[in-house]
Amino acid sequence: MLVLAMLGSGAPAFAQEASEAPPVPAPSAAEAAAPQGTASNGTRTYAPADFARFAPRSALDMLNNLPGFAIDEGDTERRGLGQATGNVLINGERFNSKSVDIFTELGRISAANVARIEIVDGATLNISGLTGQVANVVTLSQGLAGNFVWRPQIRARRTPPRVLDGEISINGSLGGTQYTLSLANVSRRNGNAGPEIVTTPAGVVLDRRDEVLSVNEEQPRLAGTIRRTFGDGSILNANAAFALYSIDLGEDSFRSGPGQPDRDRRLREREREHNYELGGDYEFGLGGGRLKLIGLHRAEHSPYRQTLVTEFSDGRPTEGERFTQTADEAETILRGEYRWRGGPNDWQVSLEGAVNRLDVESGLFALNAAGEFVAVPFPNSEATVEERRGEAILTYGRQLALNLTLQLALGGEYSNLVQDGAGGLDRTFYRPKGFLNLAWRPADGWDVSARLERAVDQLDFFDFVASANVSGGTQDAGNANLVPPQSWNAQVQATRNLGPWGTATARVFGRLVSDVVDIIPIGETGQAPGNLEATARRYGVQWTSTFNFDPLGWRGAKVDMNIELERTSLRDPLTGRRRAFNEVETREIEVNFRHDVPRTAWAWGATFEQFRQSAGFRLDQRFRFLDTPGSLGVFIEHKDVMGLTVRASVDNILDTNESFSRTFFDGRRNPTESNILFTEDRDRFYGPVFTLSISGTI
Repeated sequence: MLVLAMLGSGAPAFAQEASEAPPVPAPSAAEAAAPQGTASNGTRTYAPADFARFAPRSALDMLNNLPGFAIDEGDTERRGLGQATGNVLINGERFNSKSVDIFTELGRISAANVARIEIVDGATLNISGLTGQVANVVTLSQGLAGNFVWRPQIRARRTPPRVLDGEISINGSLGGTQYTLSLANVSRRNGNAGPEIVTTPAGVVLDRRDEVLSVNEEQPRLAGTIRRTFGDGSILNANAAFALYSIDLGEDSFRSGPGQPDRDRRLREREREHNYELGGDYEFGLGGGRLKLIGLHRAEHSPYRQTLVTEFSDGRPTEGERFTQTADEAETILRGEYRWRGGPNDWQVSLEGAVNRLDVESGLFALNAAGEFVAVPFPNSEATVEERRGEAILTYGRQLALNLTLQLALGGEYSNLVQDGAGGLDRTFYRPKGFLNLAWRPADGWDVSARLERAVDQLDFFDFVASANVSGGTQDAGNANLVPPQSWNAQVQATRNLGPWGTATARVFGRLVSDVVDIIPIGETGQAPGNLEATARRYGVQWTSTFNFDPLGWRGAKVDMNIELERTSLRDPLTGRRRAFNEVETREIEVNFRHDVPRTAWAWGATFEQFRQSAGFRLDQRFRFLDTPGSLGVFIEHKDVMGLTVRASVDNILDTNESFSRTFFDGRRNPTESNILFTEDRDRFYGPVFTLSISGTI
């Protein structure tokens, strides 16, 4: 039996082996009320019957209807595996994968194999790093089960139908070993069209561009996991995944303007990637504690090509540019975690070693008079970047009072960062890391958590090497002097359970970042990603809630909200003035209304989504993307069409357009931005989007 040492007597009962939990018979949709769960010692437990009115097909469907809870993937760009992040556990364990996200993994777990879902404050668990409300999905094995979903989609304008988006997965048990197999494809058909107008600061039109964009993308993936609990209490988990990624993008632009010939501009992008991941962990008892050994290796091969050709109506020679890049990425991680209890205290020591490597070869080409692309000088376009890293963390936890729990982690990391190639460097760094978590239950129905953390961020190795965007007309020189940013992170989160009315969670967060990466000057005219000297700031608030209308007499209706507002500030490396981070989301709003009609299998609802992001800056440009006014969609669903759930939805009812504005400067930007040359303003429309989702169980 898996025994996880919990902090304090109020810890949730993750100790029960998943396969021992009996299935709970679900009531009919007519009998089901809004999910409320049962509370005990700070843990709220939801049984499958709590979700009956939604007719869930997977664990993901259940969590998506959990009151006041929004799934958080955590730090998807974290260095190695590190301490646990996110807010979802499976059978009391963190999900150890860097190629498969938690949404995908939850979608593979059949609802029939979910015994219960437990909500608890992460700081009360002996899993180093967790904080705030955490959902633990406890599974059971009761024979072969599975899910499938097919999501065909069509857009009203210009775009071919999407017909190959879907997934099929099976869960089962063979000789005491639980397994999951899945075959999935993420398919995307995107397209829009509209004008782009180029004007001077005085409003004089310099150019008009009528543009059409199309994007075809496929991501097939084959994945599998196994889990086995042995008689001595040891546990084995293993996972493997292989995926392909294919994207073809085309943009056609007819251009005309005063004093210029008409032009046909054609942009084509193509990428053919394959990647795989192998991982696993083995946990067993050792010397009065538990030792977990974790290993992961992933690799990716990505050939990419971007080609731009412009033809002129007055017979002048055709112009063209091409950028190519072939990249091979790999990451190998070995990690060990040993935890034990000493009196009222819980301890964990973790050691991790990781190797990250990027081999990249890029090229820049120009079209000659014979119609051939020939190479042009492109310095610092080939390199190998490798980081060898070690981390050691000691975590201490204990219950300070009946309603107060502490978790403290201290440690540091060593890293050796090497770049071979032009301007290559060999550097070594030592950095402190750690965090302090507090979990407090001031009264029934209240959960409050606080966290203070010292963190080291992961660098993007592609920033070390020269790159080009022939569509945008930009080049980055590459920078071998980059160092990983470090930050102080703090947050306070409070959750209020409102009983039959629902749940609400508020979070306030902030970060102080040193060595933040932004575009900096290189030489007289060049630019590249580089570290800034001044400390940068990020802070914001998040509200997540579920409000049930049942107490008001509207049975089966609810509204879920997730709203996040963020502000950022750094010192511009060119002007010295404070401004926002490049292209960071400053506002994200998602509101979902759903009504499960009592005594029927019908449901209907609506969704509104909107986001805003800060402007992006290069040394000679300022640009910004907007979606206006936001995406509104409606759906209707029947939960039993010959045993299937069928959902039809229409999105973008408000006819949101994709707007993009870019301002070019005469040379580099000055503090007053008085040297503007011209501005491009783009509006592209794509119309309503119709999606049919058909899901079922095996």
